[in-house]
Amino acid sequence: MKDLEKILNKEQLSAVKQTEGPLLVLAGAGSGKTRVLTYRIAYLIENCGVAPWHILAITFTNKAAEEMRKRVDELLCAGGAAVWVSTFHSMCVRILRRRIEAIGYGPDFSIYDAEDQRTVMRQLFKELQIDPKSFRERAVLSAISAAKNAGISAEDFQKEQGSDLRGKRIADCYTAYEKRLRRNNALDFDDLLLKTVELFRKDPEILSFYQERFRYILVDEYQDTNDIQFELVHLLAERNRNICVVGDDDQSIYRFRGANLENILSFEKTWPDARVVKLEQNYRSTKPILDTANAVISHNKGRKEKKLWTEKKEGKEVSFTEYESASEEALAVLREVESCGRAYRDQAVLYRTNAQSRLFEEQCIRRNIPYQIVGGVNFYQRREIKDILAYMKLIANEEDDVAFERIINVPRRGIGAASLEKLRRCAEKEGLSLSEASAQAEEIGISGKALKALRGFREMLQGWRRALKEAGLLDEAASPGREGSYSLRLLIESIRDDSGYAAELRAEGEVEAQTRLENIEEIISKAVSFQEEAEEVKLSAFLEEVSLISDLDRSDKEQDSLTLMTLHGAKGLEFPKVYLVGMSDGLFPGFLSINEPEELEEERRLCYVGITRAEEELVMSSARSRMINGEFQRLLPSRFIREMPDLLVKKELLYRSDPESRWEGDSEIRSGSVDLSATPFMGTVWGRRGEERGGSALQKALKKASGSLPSGPGIPPLMKRGSEIQKAEKLDYRVGDRVSHVKFGDGIVKAIEDGKRDYTVTVLFDKAGQKKMLAAFAKLKKIH
Repeated sequence: MKDLEKILNKEQLSAVKQTEGPLLVLAGAGSGKTRVLTYRIAYLIENCGVAPWHILAITFTNKAAEEMRKRVDELLCAGGAAVWVSTFHSMCVRILRRRIEAIGYGPDFSIYDAEDQRTVMRQLFKELQIDPKSFRERAVLSAISAAKNAGISAEDFQKEQGSDLRGKRIADCYTAYEKRLRRNNALDFDDLLLKTVELFRKDPEILSFYQERFRYILVDEYQDTNDIQFELVHLLAERNRNICVVGDDDQSIYRFRGANLENILSFEKTWPDARVVKLEQNYRSTKPILDTANAVISHNKGRKEKKLWTEKKEGKEVSFTEYESASEEALAVLREVESCGRAYRDQAVLYRTNAQSRLFEEQCIRRNIPYQIVGGVNFYQRREIKDILAYMKLIANEEDDVAFERIINVPRRGIGAASLEKLRRCAEKEGLSLSEASAQAEEIGISGKALKALRGFREMLQGWRRALKEAGLLDEAASPGREGSYSLRLLIESIRDDSGYAAELRAEGEVEAQTRLENIEEIISKAVSFQEEAEEVKLSAFLEEVSLISDLDRSDKEQDSLTLMTLHGAKGLEFPKVYLVGMSDGLFPGFLSINEPEELEEERRLCYVGITRAEEELVMSSARSRMINGEFQRLLPSRFIREMPDLLVKKELLYRSDPESRWEGDSEIRSGSVDLSATPFMGTVWGRRGEERGGSALQKALKKASGSLPSGPGIPPLMKRGSEIQKAEKLDYRVGDRVSHVKFGDGIVKAIEDGKRDYTVTVLFDKAGQKKMLAAFAKLKKIH
């Protein structure tokens, strides 16, 4: 490639040309990291003579993968088509489809999504006689996911529980869950990575093949990798050591999903001969916006030093306004959206939690402002789409019991719970799938309408399989045919019409039923475009693609509508004007983060991400009072606002009393005498990094699974300005008693002090150490 010096800045050029050995590219927000990655791929092929099939580029979203693939093709005139550009999950699916038989699965395995997983767990709760009031299905699955992402097998998980009865019960669920998935020849999303690592560890020849295949590896968004992804990359790269990771530790915001910041912070320890390139020149935002972002993130200690700068010297001043109420905040923001002169598509309202969208939605509707919520209900999670896909999954994989149970009586065929239970017992006894067991329906006592319906159901599925096989659309077929006698479109139309699904919807006569039929039309359109564009036209490939699609991929930038979205959802996006709302302590950062240094730094990184989404204008706001859990709470402006120098940010307070105290903060909170982390609100699955990878995250997931942590946000009543905290009327524990706390676990009471407003209790917890807290909020329970 020629004239790279004219296209790339000095640091970008250095990142492109350092092709051999480990390289860490610290790419600040808006610094052109995608350009570096694509030019690096092109440089390897054109200037270094590397064959395209020896290059692996891993991204985190399908959208990013498609963009990178497109840019590489443009640079090389389609000469880079053989480069593997994919997400972690897509890469693993490709490898497993070819090699998974080495670890005992069939290549036609199903991929279970969250709803499929919950269906399995509900069945296991019944079989294991687990009370769903004591253990939550979703939270048990979160604990299992935490274990998998930490690389902990069901067997090892069981061993680690010791005398912990709750942990043992969850371990039982984990073991049974893994057995059920194996019996169904199915994997969940975490398994896609875990089983690939297992495959590489079990079969060195397969690992060697892929190490030889992928001689140059590039990983985007490396700060978001979890432990199993770290292990996967390390296994693939350890032979040739040509590993280039690109990321920004200041934008690591997915700790709750298991992302491990240490992966990027310790890159030079993992690869001692690594070189580091910093991309600090920003091409997106104005100087006032970048100066504000730099001021906030500089308060974090766990980061690599860097400072964004831009050649854009001019720019509108950043502003912050505190309103009297959350309603006034929403109204003011939407008025500015209307009056500022920008197209709606060029503006975005960003908030910390999904629940904050309601007031802004209401104002949009009242003011007739078109809007879209990115991060709402995923198209592929809608009931009718799940039903159609379940039919397709069962056609592709006859052993998929979850798909079978979902649609055996959808639409209603007269196959009741009793008949289904007979099938389950037969399947369990004979070691069959439910679909196979249905062939023995008459022998196991199913008769009448149910028997007739089961036979018709089996014949229908077999007919679809035959048609797909003849058209080359099943994996076992000899060859695919785009112009074959059958197609994925015809399959979906047949499922919709021949199964009676559409007729049942039309019979309802409701507007919602018509919307559901329109959604089925949309999945048909998806199938048509897939069959026209896909490299491999197979039913399994189609199911893989729709399984891996994310909400973010569906954001419609062409429509002139205002975007409402969470800060997490906004990562990777940019808008000319951004409204960062709800900037109040207790909301952003959340109360449970305030006294947890690592969690507070994560919240600060999230704030940094929000700020750097803005290209030209950044408007921030908060509300002095907000209704939470049915009560109005008074809140202080976010400490992140207080970290922004007045010289950088214009701050305005729109209410009538005591403005000075708003900036100083309540003395109790400011002095740290109140342990806000002791309040039982706003829990998340992932916690602080433990001594070993995944340790504390697993413990938090275990606590949540067993009902220890409530879900949902909340603000302690302590924050009501001027109100009196009522003393705990009667403490049922004394000094020396053993007590239990929802967050810190078990401990012994060391001291009780009778304060003016409440008792202050000092407890030495077994695992969390010594804590001092107010009795009214600690809600300690004596262990008898």
